[in-house]
Amino acid sequence: MKNEAKMSLLDSLKNVIEAKNMDDETVIKALKDSLISAAKKYLQLSKHIDVDIDMETNEIHVFLRVDVVEDFPDYDPEMSAEEVQAFDEHYMLVEEAREFNEDAQPGDTLEMEVPMSAFGRQAIQNAKQLLMQSMRDAERQKIQKIYASRIGSLISGEVVRIEGRNLIISLGSTEAILPEREQIRKERWKIGDSVKAVIMKIDENAKFGAPLVVLSRNDKSFLRELLRQEVPEVYEGSVEIKNIVRDAGFRAKIAVYARDERIDPVGACVGMKGARVQAIVRELSNERIDIVVWHEDCETYIRRALAPANILKFIEVAGTNRYVIVVEDKDLAQAIGRSGQNVKLASMLVESNLDVFGEKEWAEKSEEDKAKVLTPKSRELLRDSQKKNMQTTKFETVLEEESEEAEVNTVEEGSADE
Repeated sequence: MKNEAKMSLLDSLKNVIEAKNMDDETVIKALKDSLISAAKKYLQLSKHIDVDIDMETNEIHVFLRVDVVEDFPDYDPEMSAEEVQAFDEHYMLVEEAREFNEDAQPGDTLEMEVPMSAFGRQAIQNAKQLLMQSMRDAERQKIQKIYASRIGSLISGEVVRIEGRNLIISLGSTEAILPEREQIRKERWKIGDSVKAVIMKIDENAKFGAPLVVLSRNDKSFLRELLRQEVPEVYEGSVEIKNIVRDAGFRAKIAVYARDERIDPVGACVGMKGARVQAIVRELSNERIDIVVWHEDCETYIRRALAPANILKFIEVAGTNRYVIVVEDKDLAQAIGRSGQNVKLASMLVESNLDVFGEKEWAEKSEEDKAKVLTPKSRELLRDSQKKNMQTTKFETVLEEESEEAEVNTVEEGSADE
């Protein structure tokens, strides 16, 4: 019984270390914790237990080790309840100690080996279950530590299972999930396929056994990372991505900018004969990509976002973030796009609401109808007012932080002068 229990626990320990590639110290600590719990249940007391493990000889020894005292020593009043309990576990009153050693005296150290054969099969089984639970928790923490710092970065894996419409992707050391909502809608996958995606988040609330790493192919960060991979100027920072909007798998718009006038940001992203952008288009299942040069002037930026449509009138609706755009009739369908897709993406790209009309439709409107279109709606005024207040608050916070930092620097300089 004794050897079987030890071998069973050590076998579990070694299997976990090999299969999960986990740190030896983490795994051994979990085993010790499980045996300490079993020993305390067997002894029916909450005292300090030590566990000595020799992985080479497969030896495990469990000891009760406490200092014998007439009265518990005083503890720091600032200790928490848990810290006080842990402190008291190292001491045993002389009367209780004599139940284990009749010659025990105050000042002695009581050390007694607790035979694992006395734990019983159920206690050993409980210790093994506790060990495995500790290993699962340690593995989750390891995954979180590895991948939390990589959120937003590109990663490749292989489809190993399909659960419903969700893909389970092997990343080598762990598995990730590509949920249906994060897939490009028109794509179809099979087991064994290689998948490229971006790490979206770590799901700390994932059910037991479920992947913690959540991937995405339809988030705009996926397109951003593909650009960083394919376009050296983006990776190096000489071309800046100002904004990305997507209808994943169908169309995307990207605003780029280069501070150096000698660099053509659109040309850098497109590449020689379109090689760079076409590599991205293929990865996105032929998603159409429009690339425009960002501009700080709102009208110029909007014209570029709706290009090649020829804009005849550009009217800002006073007090709002809405613009009325009149284009040539031949460009109307293109400006709006199928089911309004183009104007919707353009609005998202420039972060403004765009109302697009054809030349004939606008000309046929009465002055009263035009006035209605150009009159701010109450909800627009409220929304834009709230947005401006948020921006003002954010700006004031930045100023306060800069002011506080300047004061600290002044004080430090003054102290240095003294």
